Amino acid sequence: MSAINKTPQASGAKAMQRAAIAIVILIVLAALLFWFAPDNLYLWVKAIHVIAVISWMAGMLYLPRLFVYHCDAEKGSVQSETFKVMERRLLRAIINPAMMLTWVFGLWLAWKGFAFQGGWLHAKIGLVVLMSGVHGYLSASVRRFAEDRNTKPARHWRMVNEIPTVLMILIVILVVVKPF
Repeated sequence: MSAINKTPQASGAKAMQRAAIAIVILIVLAALLFWFAPDNLYLWVKAIHVIAVISWMAGMLYLPRLFVYHCDAEKGSVQSETFKVMERRLLRAIINPAMMLTWVFGLWLAWKGFAFQGGWLHAKIGLVVLMSGVHGYLSASVRRFAEDRNTKPARHWRMVNEIPTVLMILIVILVVVKPF
């Protein structure tokens, strides 16, 4: 099939398939690490956790920015439909899997490395719960944009864009400084 004949749904399905394959490969590699490298496992899990966090944050910072531009596009226009595809793919192929991996490996690290002890860790987990709430809000917003039901102005999305940044800064300070 030539590139000219591909429909947006077909290319989107291919992108989702590639993302799913990448996630399966990551899970298989993680399982192999658990099986073959138990002595070095903690550092590998930490590395995978950091990679997942970076991916999650990249998406969480980019999605509200897409909403800002989407607000300026006329409903039903080619530009609006393009934003819908971009938002859906970003959410499904990057943000959702990255959040799941962040939680899975983060909880394992909290259990294995700290036995869920420490005020800084409890505060960090609380902030990650808040970040997950922002994630949920953005997910619902992707659906509203897809259905042409967004009622929020671009200014709202500019402000929402700052929330993940503030949460990320606080989380990093807690992890690195461990102030309490």
